[in-house]
Amino acid sequence: MRRVLAVFLAATIAIGLAGCAQPTADAAAPTIEDDCPQASVPLADLDLTDEVRAVEGPSTACLSSHAIDPVDDDTAPDLPVTVTDSEDREVTITSADRILPIDISGTISSTVFALGLGDQVVGRDSSTQFAGTEGLPVVTQTGHSLNAEAILELAPTVILTDTTIGPKEVRQQLRDAGIAVVVISSDRRLDTTDELVTEIATALGVPSRGAALIERLDGQLDEALAEIAEIVPADEGDRTRMLFLYVRGSANIYYIFGEDSGADSLIDAVGGVDVAEEIGWEGMKPMTAEALVAAKPDVLVMMTDGLDSVGGIDGLIERVPAVAETPAGINRRVIDMADSEILSFGPRSADVISALARALYAPEPAK
Repeated sequence: MRRVLAVFLAATIAIGLAGCAQPTADAAAPTIEDDCPQASVPLADLDLTDEVRAVEGPSTACLSSHAIDPVDDDTAPDLPVTVTDSEDREVTITSADRILPIDISGTISSTVFALGLGDQVVGRDSSTQFAGTEGLPVVTQTGHSLNAEAILELAPTVILTDTTIGPKEVRQQLRDAGIAVVVISSDRRLDTTDELVTEIATALGVPSRGAALIERLDGQLDEALAEIAEIVPADEGDRTRMLFLYVRGSANIYYIFGEDSGADSLIDAVGGVDVAEEIGWEGMKPMTAEALVAAKPDVLVMMTDGLDSVGGIDGLIERVPAVAETPAGINRRVIDMADSEILSFGPRSADVISALARALYAPEPAK
């Protein structure tokens, strides 16, 4: 089921992004620190809102930094290694000298950098925009499709990818060219981060680095969840009703992300009530006015580019009049977060849920 969802998400996002400008090879990673002054402040030290469900207006969830810190382990890759990837292919990796990590969210590349192998990365997808990747050439075309010619020019020794990016014919073309192509699991949730790290570390011959990274990430996630738990209302009836809405206005795409989409794990983590689950919404399906009104969300969670594509909250209400019939629409309450971050999980999972919690419990106006 989750693999089907990942493939579906990739196709939907590709359609939606087809008309959007993509970063160029020399596009600089955005500087978030100056625009996100609250991000480094512990939640307990912020001016928390007493009645979260009564908050009005949009707010933006942002990370304190786009940097990826490598683990404190410099064990050299032990290669060759043979792995069975998520498509049940046996792949032998003989060199990690030139790594090309590519997926729709930049998660694989952030994991490779967190494993301390960033210096060996030779290219990036258009979602990889954290510090240290500015000069890497982009090998994905409009809509996050693979550019075989650009990839072959980089002469990678190993490609790490997943089914969120394609087409699969290009992946086969790269295999036929003699490149080791490892298809990593596309299941992106808070509780699959350890498996993701293990897959990537194993393929690159650095299992001890993978173990060190998992220990660090688990600790960071536990700390973030504990901090959030301190401010979540004890009574579930007082918790914020939240709905993840995926929108691409230029392509007239409006989807609700429900159970097993990954978005549900974010809502659970920040102590919200996932109203999609309440109405029995599974996976990712086209939004209906009836479902939206029945869900009665207090807050809509959206990707920043998606919200921009409809002209902000006012444009969303104009295009989708049913939004105005929900508490979220009445209060113009939307939390947006960068497309390349909100469902990326991986090394930034703890930062993502902390950022969402700040936007929910101590909101500042949207940028």
